[in-house]
Amino acid sequence: MKIEEIIKSTAPLNISTRTVLNVMYTQNVITDNFNEILKPFDLSGEQYNVLRILRGQKGCPANMCVIQERMLARTSNTTRLVDKLLLKNLVTRNVCPENRRKIEVLITQKGLDILKELDPKVTDHEQFFSKNLRPEELEQLNHLLEKYRNK
Repeated sequence: MKIEEIIKSTAPLNISTRTVLNVMYTQNVITDNFNEILKPFDLSGEQYNVLRILRGQKGCPANMCVIQERMLARTSNTTRLVDKLLLKNLVTRNVCPENRRKIEVLITQKGLDILKELDPKVTDHEQFFSKNLRPEELEQLNHLLEKYRNK
């Protein structure tokens, strides 16, 4: 369905507006679907992102700066996200012994177990949105999106 039909636009849209609306609408559809996957685990997309970053550390702690740099949404309040994960016992937080101003965050076994349970659901989610495109089209889409967002 065309974006004009979705938003019930009666006026023609210029190509730049149409493209931005398409990207934004698509992002919302993907996010809404993803949030439904996370809901039973009482996680937000940003909290899930932090857990994935920490799992990628392979047992080494990450400080807040490292987490912030790797976040998909860089405007997220990393401290608040870590605090919420801490309350759920999905991460631990310790003061760095070498630099007392640094906080080190580590994923717990409970956090790893939740990610392990979520992994196949996330894979299914990704494949659901990719199913109508051939691999070469997916490569092209990625290339175009990367090109599109580079300023």
